[in-house]
Amino acid sequence: MALVEIARFTDVYEADLAAAFLESQGIRVFVTERHQTTIDPLMQRALGIRLLGTLSNLDEARSLLARARAGEFATDEGDDIAPMDSGTRAAGAVMAIAAFFTGGFWGTSLPRRFRAPPWQGMLLAVGLFAVAAAAVLIGAEMLLNPP
Repeated sequence: MALVEIARFTDVYEADLAAAFLESQGIRVFVTERHQTTIDPLMQRALGIRLLGTLSNLDEARSLLARARAGEFATDEGDDIAPMDSGTRAAGAVMAIAAFFTGGFWGTSLPRRFRAPPWQGMLLAVGLFAVAAAAVLIGAEMLLNPP
């Protein structure tokens, strides 16, 4: 069974999606270079990810992929994922900003046991928490007991 190249992709995820689509249509395919390109992601752009199949399915597979790219199989159902509400988005933004200021995004190549504790980040986090807690308490006091 000789394998021929059906398509070439620059992203392993796109190749996997195309392979899953073709498998759902009854065409057996193989994604190559998956392991090499996931170990070194820069190789994805250099080599590409090949989708291989049998010569007897070549025309049908290429036709199905072209039709899928044209949107023939798209539906109007929309996403199953509910949109994020503003409170969740705000909480995520606050947590990201706090992680940035406390050193959560900086990282290091040293194992944790060899790193010095990030005291400046811890002190900043405690100070910010104290300010936020005071603001909440003052706000609650003003709402419950207006002047």
